[in-house]
Amino acid sequence: MKCMKKSECRNGLVHRIFDIGVWAKGINGALEVIGGVLILAVKKSAITSIILLITQQELIEDPRDAVATLLRSAVEHITTSSKIFGGIYLVVHGVTNVFLVIELLRNKLWSYPAAIAFLCAFIGYQIYRITLHHSLLLTVVTGLDMAIVVLIWHEYIVAKGKQA
Repeated sequence: MKCMKKSECRNGLVHRIFDIGVWAKGINGALEVIGGVLILAVKKSAITSIILLITQQELIEDPRDAVATLLRSAVEHITTSSKIFGGIYLVVHGVTNVFLVIELLRNKLWSYPAAIAFLCAFIGYQIYRITLHHSLLLTVVTGLDMAIVVLIWHEYIVAKGKQA
């Protein structure tokens, strides 16, 4: 189906990108909940054993493998309090993401500013973490979250216009 106006095509594309981004946030949120529950439920010794097992073959092939080395280093520095904080953080962040995604997909008008506020709070925290310990992955995730905020804002303006 062809668009009657160029702006309709552009808004349709933006809406599709919005849908993809929101679905990705929802899937990510569900994975965070699962990961957080696993972190809380599994003992540190079991996590260490799993990481050692997973990375063993990779480090035999390449002793300087960045991902395997990073995983081993990370598991060595896990404390009980960091394990609990990480698990709770992932569960709360994931549940909130999933809830807001459901409400955004249901086109609930209140969910747009709520999602923007939630994401901006976590973007602020992520930027704080980046300034303490530079992380390319966290920088990319933060950039994607910023893009999602812009898309949510755009969809909010469109949704408000339709309700007026």
